[in-house]
Amino acid sequence: MGVPSSTVAYTVYDPDLTPHPPEYSTVTLSSVMEVMDANNLGNVHGGVIMRTVDTTAGTCATRHCGGPAVTAFMDEMAFLEPVRIGDILITKASVNWTGKTSLEVGVRVEAQRYGEIEPSHVGSAYLVFVAIDDDGEPRRVRPLEPLTEVDKRRFHEAEIRRESRLARRAAIRDYRHDIG
Repeated sequence: MGVPSSTVAYTVYDPDLTPHPPEYSTVTLSSVMEVMDANNLGNVHGGVIMRTVDTTAGTCATRHCGGPAVTAFMDEMAFLEPVRIGDILITKASVNWTGKTSLEVGVRVEAQRYGEIEPSHVGSAYLVFVAIDDDGEPRRVRPLEPLTEVDKRRFHEAEIRRESRLARRAAIRDYRHDIG
């Protein structure tokens, strides 16, 4: 008897935790933006872009982890320019940092305008993922090996964002404790 369609069967995880450089798991996805993606002004909904960003980042995280990884946090999403009907939305994701069970993925969002050759940078995002096992429990993440100066800069900036997230979480917890 087969697996019911509502059940996800994961593959065996890659037990090899040898560090890999960011380009090992880099992912680029692209799609043409259509009428169903846009609002009444002809601009693509931010939620459509965010979903595409999450899909690209999740694919990158899963590739790096050698198995499933789930979105734990969207640290930042900057919309720099609108994306319009007919544009090709291009999302490029790479791992910036890894911890014990989590990793940060950065995504660059570009739009290739209808009739233009060069895409425009229209947004950026940073997401945190947690690698999980078949029971949904966190599992070890393959370490990242930043090789280039850009890789090292991104790794360091991701550590700064992580420290900021942890400090913000602690400050909110302390505030809630103080007000009882």
